Amino acid sequence: FHRSPYLSARGNVASVFLGSAEEGYAAYHADKYDEEKNPNGIINFGTSENKLCFDLMSKRLTQADMNLMEPPLLQYPDWKGHMFLREEVARFLTCYCKAPAPLKAENVIVLNGCGSLFSALATVLCDPGEAVLIATPFYGGITQSVFLYGNVKLVYAYLDSKITGTSTRPFQLTVDKLEKALQDARAEGVTVRALILLNPQNPLGDIYSLSELQDYLEFAKRHELHVIVDEIYMLSVFDESATFHSVLGMDRLPDPQRTHVMWGISKDFAVSGIRFGTLYTENQDVANAVASLCYFHGVCGPVQHKVAQLLRDRDWINQVYLRANHARLKAAHTYVTDELKTLGVPFLNRNAGFFVWIDFRKYLRTGTFEEEMLLWRRFLDNKVLLSCGKAFECSEPGWFRIIFADKIHRLQLGMQRIRKVLEEREREILAEAKEQPCQSDQDGKADSTDEVIFVSRHQEPPCAGNSNLGDLIGLLQQQMRSSDWLQKNTAEQFA
Repeated sequence: FHRSPYLSARGNVASVFLGSAEEGYAAYHADKYDEEKNPNGIINFGTSENKLCFDLMSKRLTQADMNLMEPPLLQYPDWKGHMFLREEVARFLTCYCKAPAPLKAENVIVLNGCGSLFSALATVLCDPGEAVLIATPFYGGITQSVFLYGNVKLVYAYLDSKITGTSTRPFQLTVDKLEKALQDARAEGVTVRALILLNPQNPLGDIYSLSELQDYLEFAKRHELHVIVDEIYMLSVFDESATFHSVLGMDRLPDPQRTHVMWGISKDFAVSGIRFGTLYTENQDVANAVASLCYFHGVCGPVQHKVAQLLRDRDWINQVYLRANHARLKAAHTYVTDELKTLGVPFLNRNAGFFVWIDFRKYLRTGTFEEEMLLWRRFLDNKVLLSCGKAFECSEPGWFRIIFADKIHRLQLGMQRIRKVLEEREREILAEAKEQPCQSDQDGKADSTDEVIFVSRHQEPPCAGNSNLGDLIGLLQQQMRSSDWLQKNTAEQFA
């Protein structure tokens, strides 16, 4: 760690706050794949963006109603956002969050993205050195959002792939796990002020049921914790079998003054380059404190107008955009998960967000985070950027997140590059195993894999008769590939 004499201690910390996610992002920007200009460039399956709807969004955002340039839009706004936009956001959230009563514009604040919102909320809810509770794995950008300005830490409730105790699915968040993490932090003298919930969850794709949400909120109320609920992917649930429940749609919040909900357009409307996020909170003290920081995180007037016009156009959203977006997401998800099944790679099968949480543990010889990082670099060397589990503070080495919300030709080429790395790695592990035949390197890796592979949606725990044929075939393929059955039972031996 090079310490710069030109920076404060805080500045030095900020300058080294660049993990694998930032490193990969920088490499991608220096060598972007382009079909014509740079066909050997890096394909980005690491950054969570929807690249499937540029046609729809560019057409809608260039229509005549978008181009307004009145004096109020060119002057300083109310720092909470122009009232015309806040009213539109309140109506929009009332509709899509299925709120039991109309939401109020005075409870809406507008900022330039949810990263800024995490930063502002951490700063006004916590003092320096205090902490916020979050379940891992989680979107790693939150770490720097809460730390860089606010000097607020995260306390982790570790989830893992094993189905134990009261859990019915891998990486399931339970109140017991939250209680344990909170008590452990308090035992170390750490003051925890809030709980962050991601729903739908990034990187898992989990959608919390109403009863789960109720349990988490009741837990927070018991311990007087604020709850920051990030619902940024709420309209990116692409399968009819899954139902999203917003916290704003609950009949009664256990602690409304400590419940703060965020959403933005970057994911659900495939425009991550337009920086817009919104906070809904009934607590006016919190709203006013965040608003004072909006001076640094404002959305420019013409963009506020465009966003209001977009959110107002309910017919286009329902009849054109959401229908097409969900169909495209579903098709892309099916393509990538079918490829993974063919490769015999286990994954969590969910129906929300732009990502699949993949189990590459069988490609690690020793099962360490160092080895995970080497595999991540190997993908990057082969011109495909993924996100490794460590970037999400996953407790088990070997899990990766892949973004599938991309055009088919890039998905095909990216999956080819992934397949090449995995096949090379498989050959190396076999060669190493032949040199050290006594070592059982697969010990402890297969136990949860069987439960994870193609774990289907969000139904209650399935009974044994529920598995469909595709899942069973996939499971058999995976077990054959991850054992030495194929090596032992060659055609020559049978002959």
